[in-house]
Amino acid sequence: MAPLKAGDKFPEGVKFDWAPILDEDPTVCGRPQEYDASKEWQGKKVVIVSLPGAFTPSCSAYHLPPYVHKFNELKSKGVDKVAVIASNDAFVMNGWGKVNKAPTGEDFLMLSDTKSLFSQHYGWPAGMGDRNGRWAMIVEKDGTISYAENEKNPGEVAASAADTVLAKL
Repeated sequence: MAPLKAGDKFPEGVKFDWAPILDEDPTVCGRPQEYDASKEWQGKKVVIVSLPGAFTPSCSAYHLPPYVHKFNELKSKGVDKVAVIASNDAFVMNGWGKVNKAPTGEDFLMLSDTKSLFSQHYGWPAGMGDRNGRWAMIVEKDGTISYAENEKNPGEVAASAADTVLAKL
């Protein structure tokens, strides 16, 4: 399938794995569960950020931290949810969120795209085995994609950077 592009509708049946970071005790995570993005994101403005892997150098230094630090700025621009996806399992994504002090709750999601199925069908795979590509997407409240861009080089953080996405909101 071709990647989603501006003007496309977010597809039905998109699911990820999720181990929520719990507000009451951020050192403990919830049990992994299915997260039905198609259902949960109906009527919401969502920024999806795809990364090649949790705890990898560029992702950990340049990609995830700006989204954590600029979360309130994203929210002030009308974003209801920020979803960070990578092919790592739900526990690893949860742990990576904790290490980076990601906001707790259900507005900042650290989701597992196991086997990079979403990236392969609707985004861009990295071309490095079962890893996701480095890209960002904005889904509007009506389900229309208003921004979808892939990095030309997986080591770059430009088209998918928090500042770039903020400028597109």
